[in-house]
Amino acid sequence: MSEDVDIDADADVVAGDLPPSARVPLDRERIVKAALDYIDDSGLPGLTMRRLGASLGVEAMSLYRYVPGREDLLDAVVEHIINEMYDDDDILDRPRDGWQDFLQRLAHGVRRVAVAHPKAFPLVASRPPEAPWLRPPLRNLSWVESFLAGLGEEGFSDEAAVAAYRGFTSFLLGHLLLEVSAQGADVGPLDVLDNGDNESTTLAGYPHVARMSGALAEDHAAAEFEESLENLLDRLTLLRNEAAG
Repeated sequence: MSEDVDIDADADVVAGDLPPSARVPLDRERIVKAALDYIDDSGLPGLTMRRLGASLGVEAMSLYRYVPGREDLLDAVVEHIINEMYDDDDILDRPRDGWQDFLQRLAHGVRRVAVAHPKAFPLVASRPPEAPWLRPPLRNLSWVESFLAGLGEEGFSDEAAVAAYRGFTSFLLGHLLLEVSAQGADVGPLDVLDNGDNESTTLAGYPHVARMSGALAEDHAAAEFEESLENLLDRLTLLRNEAAG
């Protein structure tokens, strides 16, 4: 999908083919989904309007009717990724069995999105949010409202709910960016993993790391996610109790 393909719609019509608009009806959602598919397959750096148009069988200029440019397209991709959580039946819009269950479900829903789109997930952290004080990955006003309202129903003060939002998002973002980077995502400064070819040189002065390098390289992402989430929920319990007292 990453190969450049020149699309000449006019030549196709002269040759007797239907115009692309008749063969492949375009709309904004279809273009955004195609962009996400491209990123999932080939990574973000190679995405251009020209290549996206080629993947859809149209010229790049045909896309601008629906997306003004690449920046708008990337914002729409982020919105699409976050909105996938609305289709996740395990995520609740308000607590039903307590606030811990509410946050557990939400955290795992965000992780499922990251695991489904590891190469696109860093966009959730890097694109400008709807408001400057929103924090990824819960950067959508609707999700933040649901989060704060749900904790309020469970006895969190405004101060405690905001602190919970900050702690919860920091935990999710830090863990999930590291997880998707291990799956090949381009996360900028965090993308420092290598294939270990230079291990004998780079670890020469670090005997403890060298001795335990095998264990350090093991993938326990799912278990670490659960353990860290449980620790976070325990801290939030203390925070809630202190606010209530």
